[in-house]
Amino acid sequence: MIRTVIAALALTVASIVPALAETVKFAVTDIEGLEALQQEFGGFEEALEKVTGLDIELFPVSSRAAAVEAMNSGQIDLVLTGPAEYVVMKELAEPKIVVAWQRPDYFAQIAVLSDGSIRSLEDLKGKKVSFGSVGSTSQHLGPAQALTDAGLNYNVDYEAVILSRNVAAEALIRGDIAAIGLNFGHLASVRKAFPDTAFTVLARGRDLPNDILVARKDIADDVLQKVRVAFVEHGKELMEGVLKGDDNQKFKGGFFLTDVKDSDYDYVRSMYRTIGVDTFKDFVN
Repeated sequence: MIRTVIAALALTVASIVPALAETVKFAVTDIEGLEALQQEFGGFEEALEKVTGLDIELFPVSSRAAAVEAMNSGQIDLVLTGPAEYVVMKELAEPKIVVAWQRPDYFAQIAVLSDGSIRSLEDLKGKKVSFGSVGSTSQHLGPAQALTDAGLNYNVDYEAVILSRNVAAEALIRGDIAAIGLNFGHLASVRKAFPDTAFTVLARGRDLPNDILVARKDIADDVLQKVRVAFVEHGKELMEGVLKGDDNQKFKGGFFLTDVKDSDYDYVRSMYRTIGVDTFKDFVN
């Protein structure tokens, strides 16, 4: 009799308490540490949970390579990454595309001193041109491609050097280099850091492919569908959550783009080839 009562109570409790929502782990390749990830994407985590009914868990990764390993081992389900990282992830983990995250004014530029001797791209031949971190879409690959598109071959018609942004600006002002490759937002920050110096843009690349949210290749179809539908039907709410992060202001004014395919990132593959990388089996460092 007692066992019958206990069993009945158990069935009653099970019918009252809802099933636990499926946990979906979300990572971002350019943010290290859980605290920083929560500061930037805590608002997005809450918004995505609300519109999907899924339990979204932020999962910090220490590097792009770590993100690939975590995807392949099933530790994470969703990864937000940049276009340069995506083409390598595609080879190493075969992820499924969820949605592209547009960044307005996301393009590369070649900047020089307004009162300097460099007046045209032709003047850069034989000179030093600095780029940002190796493999960066907008600070290295994009500017290098912009010069290639204009007829200047990478590290052949000019000498390519790698310098951090403010160090490069100081080198440009001193005359140690002739030009800087950087993106639109970074040039704005350089102008703010050096308010007494005038800079001119000699070349501008095309808009760069967007950041992209991908899912591990064996994610459950129903989970993937829920997330995709969320971006279609609740993009505004999700973007409001994203923009609660300070560094995420780069997405302000942008949209979540669902009509995206792998071939949209062939331009990034051409950038890699421009700097001499013909395979995409490893991250460039």
